[in-house]
Formats: sequence, C-alpha cells, structure tokens
Amino acid sequence: MTQPPQQPPHPDEPSNTPGAPNTPPAPPAGGFGAPQDPPPGGFGQPTPPPADPFGKQPQQPPAAPQQPPAAPQGAPAGGYGTPPPPAPGSYPTPPAPQPNGYGYPQAPQPGYGYPQGPGQHGRPGMPQQAYGYPTQPMQPQYGAPQPGGSGGKKFSTQMQIIVAAAVAVVLIIGAGVIYSATSGDGGKDEASSSGSTGGEGKGGEDSGLAGGSEKVPANTKSKVAFQVPQPVVKDIVRVEGSWLTDKAYVKSGINEVIGYDRDKGTKLWSFPLPGEVCTTSRHVSKDDKTAIVFQETKPTKEKKYPACNQVGVIDLAAGKLLWSKSVTSATGGDRPVTFDEVTLSGTTVAAGGTSGGAAFKLADGAELWKPKTGADGCYDRGYAGGEALAVVRKCGTYDSPQLTVQALNPTTGAPLSSYQMPAGVEYAHIVSTKPLVVAADVGDTAGDGSGISDFFSLDAATGKLKVRIPADAEKYAGDCDSTEVEKCQNMAVGNNRLYLPTERHDGTSEYGDTNEVVAFDLDTGKLLGGRADAGDRHILTPLRMDGTSIIAYKEAPYDKGGQVVSIDGETFKQTTLMENPDDEAVRKAEQRFSIGSAELLYSDGQFYMSASSVHKPSTVTPDEKVYLVVAYGTD
Repeated sequence: MTQPPQQPPHPDEPSNTPGAPNTPPAPPAGGFGAPQDPPPGGFGQPTPPPADPFGKQPQQPPAAPQQPPAAPQGAPAGGYGTPPPPAPGSYPTPPAPQPNGYGYPQAPQPGYGYPQGPGQHGRPGMPQQAYGYPTQPMQPQYGAPQPGGSGGKKFSTQMQIIVAAAVAVVLIIGAGVIYSATSGDGGKDEASSSGSTGGEGKGGEDSGLAGGSEKVPANTKSKVAFQVPQPVVKDIVRVEGSWLTDKAYVKSGINEVIGYDRDKGTKLWSFPLPGEVCTTSRHVSKDDKTAIVFQETKPTKEKKYPACNQVGVIDLAAGKLLWSKSVTSATGGDRPVTFDEVTLSGTTVAAGGTSGGAAFKLADGAELWKPKTGADGCYDRGYAGGEALAVVRKCGTYDSPQLTVQALNPTTGAPLSSYQMPAGVEYAHIVSTKPLVVAADVGDTAGDGSGISDFFSLDAATGKLKVRIPADAEKYAGDCDSTEVEKCQNMAVGNNRLYLPTERHDGTSEYGDTNEVVAFDLDTGKLLGGRADAGDRHILTPLRMDGTSIIAYKEAPYDKGGQVVSIDGETFKQTTLMENPDDEAVRKAEQRFSIGSAELLYSDGQFYMSASSVHKPSTVTPDEKVYLVVAYGTD
C-alpha cells in the first residue's frame, strides 16, 4: 500500500516517460487453452489448473516463436485463482461467487459429475471454479501454441474442426445451453473485433449516440491538431491539471496556467502563479470555474520545496485567477495549512490534507467552514466533489486507523450521513459522490499496488452499506494507487453501475493482449452479463460517463494509432468516435503518454493527451521530441 507522501510532495517519476506501448509479446509457452487429455478418474473430476499465463506486463514487439515446454504437472488442488473464503463480518455481499471469467455471462450449471473446467482465474472460456460449483468445460484457445506443435502457430483447419466437434459434444452434455457472450442482464461530465465502426473511418447516416451528448464525426479518422513541446526543466516539475471549455483547452504549465485554442493550439491567454501547481480539481462548474492548489513561492536555496498552501479558483473562460488564499489550522497557530488535494461541488471549494482542511465560496473565496478536530486526533483526510460532497475522516493512530466516509452539506460542512469503514483499511478512495461509491484495500489484500480489494456502495442519505463488491486485483484493472481521496482512475460510475476494465490478458491472436469492460450493479453487487470487448491487441480504459454511455480510450498495438470509443451502458455496443493516425512519428508521440498517469480528455471530436509532470531531457535520447500536449481532431 502506498504510504503517505513526505514533504516535499514531489512526484517520484514523470507521467510522460516512454510508456509501454501495446506491442505484441513473444508467443506464450505451454499453449494456453490447448486440448487436454481427460483427467484420471474420468470427466467427473476437476482438472488441475494451469499456471496464470498473464499479468500486467506490457506487450513487446514480436519475438521469434519458441517451442513450448511441457505443460505443468501436479498443480495443487483448488487451483490458482480459487477464491479465498469470505472474510468474517456482517457486511452485505453480492450473491455467491459465479464461475465466470472477466464478466462472461453464465450458462445453466450442470449437476454433479458433469465435466468441469479448471479453476483458472478469470480467463475467457476458462471459468473460475467457486466453492464447489460445477463449471463449464474449458474451450480451446485457437490462437495459442499447441503441445507438440510448431510453437506459436495456430491450429490447422483439420485440428480446429476435430477439437470444435469434441468440445461441442462436451458442451451439449455438460451445460445444456450456452448463452451468447453478449447477452444482457435483462434489466459536463455493432463493432468488429477491433472496435471499428462505420467502415473507412466514416460515421453512419445517424451520427447521434443514444444516451449521451457526443456525436459520431462524419469522418472518424483523426489528424494531429497541435502539439505543445515539453518545457525544458532541470528536475521534475508538476504540471497537473487540464480542462476544456467551448473555446479553450486549458493546461497547467511551469508556474503558470495557459489557455490554448481548441482547434489550432494557439495561445489564447496565460497568467503566472507564484509557485508550482501542486494539485487540481477534476470538476468544472457550469460557468467554467475550477479549483487548484499551488506553492506559495518558487524554490529558493533556503526553501527548496515551498509548501502547497495556496488555494485558488481559475476562471477558465476569462483566463484569470479569480482569487487565492491560505488558512491556518483549526487547532490554532499561525502556520498555513498544507493541502494535499482540492475539489469542487456546486458553489463550494473544499481542500484537505493531513494538516487540516477548509471550504470556501467558489465566487469570492469567502471561508465557509473548517472541519472539527479534537483530542482524539480525528481530521478530514480529503474530500470528493462533483454532484455532491463527501469526505474521508480519519481517527485513531497511524498503526491502527479508523476511517469514516461522510456525505456532507457543502455549505455548512455538517455530516448528512456516516459509514464506518471496516478495520484494516488505511486509505479509502471516493470513486463517486452520487451515487456514493468508495474503494479500499482491506487489510492490504490487493497485493498489486492498485489500492483496491473491494468497492463499497453506500446509501448517502442513511450511511448504510448497500453492498460490498469484492474486486480481485488480478482480474480487474481499476486503480486508486495514491493516498489521496479523489484520485481513482480507469473506471466510471453511471446507470447505478460501476464500470471496470479487466486486466489485460491473452487474446485469440498469436501476439498481443486484450481486455474487456464489465459492469457491477450497485444495489446487488451482481456482475452483469454484458461486456465490451477491446478486441485482439487492444486495451480498453474507461475515461468518463457521457449520459448513460461510457467514453473509453482504446490503446492500440505498437503498429497502430489509438482510438476513442463510446460504449452503450446497457447493451455494451461500441461506436468508434476517433481513430488516430498510424504514422510512425505520431504513434510514438501517442505511446509516450502512460495511460496510468497521463491526462486524457475527449469532447466533440477532439482528443487531448497531456503529461501531469515534466522532467529533464533524457541523456540516452537527448534529441528525441517530447511533448507536454498532443491534440487530435476529426473533420
């Protein structure tokens, strides 16, 4: 679990260091999904599962195929990925675990003694075995190298026919009925396997999308609209923050904020700041205002890392800093409070951190309230905004913290409801304030640095827990890997659903990973039946909701440009909104932005990728062009 940042809160690494492009790896050894001989004892016995052949490793260019080693033997009973028993407690949980892989809809389960697939964790066609539930038989993966074969070559047509026929017999006997993999569940803010639509980059006759404000451009093929070179610095400097108005793309720079023309990239305005930008709000008011935190001065020899104690509001339309101020702690003293994060809800700006917090009027900066502190050491760790305002309040000791999530009255700061997080939670992250959804790593069980082992769907009016949703960190790719309250990414909340991407895993092609976007019901915790497939050699990452649809970035393989797609929140149908150029120089510039840390904004046929920090030039490739911003546009 990430530990609290020490002052100064400088980032460890730049966000636009060369990212790992979605390039294909060498063929996996062992033949994932290869047909297996019946296990000893007949089909009534479960097959020992293979080792997990995928992880979070970035894809690499193709390597020469290798002969696969012999399949692993003697896997332990239960299988890698078999879910642990549920933790004790009285928290409502979703229905009993379903033997599914990455959100695939389930077929009716056979009775005892029917064929079962191995308990491979979360793989399409290889359902996870859960607590003795019989599972569907494993289906062959035709893109994988086969034992005794040519090491990475696909099945011959004859072999595919033979295996397909054999599997069909097993499926008929074992499952009876197999549901369609795309069946539904019945219930400012159709695609091919690659997700392309419209043919030749053209939008359909009806350019509108159901459920959102975005429209399909007449031509989805994009061009580079403009590029902003990375400024030259001697160290690492934070430049967090990017926003859109009708006319401007606004981006934090080195001790300044700059507004660029959305189409051309020409500078519309800029204003200086006394120091470096520390953190910003992702929310923008209806009249184009947002909040930031910045340092009180530039670094000096005496004060190399000035404190982040200035809260301010930017008028993004007018291009000016409306107001800025600091506050002292509610416990007394005259030392300004250092803020770790800031948010915006309605007409209230709320900033918080380990040394205190405060709320201000958006219009003029008048102080509204400060959180109460007491002898018990409780304080407001941080706030989340948007349609409502919520807080994570921390009590107890460093070694034994107790966190409470509260919905707040934005004007007074009074709690409207409270929910006490379970023991073993060091940091809680608010994914959404309306509906109120919290992510946490309970007992540091996630094990991957994501900060998420479970999601908590809360009733903001009563503070009661609706449902606790386990989210296996090896299966799902949501990310809240910071100590801040409102820094989760790679997920979206809407339609009373939580939309999560799965971890990247092998696809059906010889090279390259893929993944899916799936949804959980926030009332029941149920993993719903539909899903959006990224397609071979592509990776889907949700960016935001657009009405009832999800806007997502589709990371492409190393030889293609990325895409922006709209995913229908009910049917999971994908519609391509943008396809970036395949030109090598453009691809390299796009792939330098790490999806985990870059700022990605899409609106009205325009897509902006920017870094949240800049660093000194590389000594290995000093002449390589590095950009702070790359913008794309469609006709």
